[in-house]
Amino acid sequence: MQEHGFSSGLKAGASIAIGYFPVALTFGLLAKTTGLSLIEATAMSIFVFAGAAQYISLSLITAGVLPALIVVNTFIVNIRHFLMTAALNEKMEPDARWKKALYAFGITDETFTVLATQPGDKIRTSFAAGVIVISYGSWVAFTSLGHLIGASLPGFLQASMSIALYAMFVGLLVPSMKGNRKVVSLALIAALFNSLFYFTGWLSTGWAIMVSTLASAIIIELISRKGVAA
Repeated sequence: MQEHGFSSGLKAGASIAIGYFPVALTFGLLAKTTGLSLIEATAMSIFVFAGAAQYISLSLITAGVLPALIVVNTFIVNIRHFLMTAALNEKMEPDARWKKALYAFGITDETFTVLATQPGDKIRTSFAAGVIVISYGSWVAFTSLGHLIGASLPGFLQASMSIALYAMFVGLLVPSMKGNRKVVSLALIAALFNSLFYFTGWLSTGWAIMVSTLASAIIIELISRKGVAA
């Protein structure tokens, strides 16, 4: 079993905390321009702790989407966490379920990568706690700081920050598209579905995003299975 404890986890998670600085800061700024209060923006980072889902939620809030649809979209975006936590559970030391529930909440793409690539057969819960505490603390703190900074910015600068939302999505999508035809196809099909719903007005913004996401994922999965079977 790995011998590293909480302090080692803090050191391992420091790079994540630094990386979260610009993303969380921008989220706080955008939350301010969207109309969320400091408490609301900070609470979203405290209780959701999912970067992409939080950014999407801001765009849905701006579009006036029903809260229930925002919750459903957040679930769909984060459904991969079921797979990540299930895989990580095999690598963690046996522990009480309530402890597992606590560190499962702190699993993100970044914390999962750090924990899953640790050497040794089993990872101590205290090490995982260290990685998650510093990452989570950074995300929440810089969200609040971003909102506070946004409050002091001139109005035209606050309005211009809306471009950061689209830049964030492009920054997440483009690297994963390089050399991966499946991701490119997935993005194109989702874009086509969403454009269809947008221009025809068949579905509201929230439903359009949800249906486009599910439909594109199902189509790509069916195509992939046919390719394997062939």
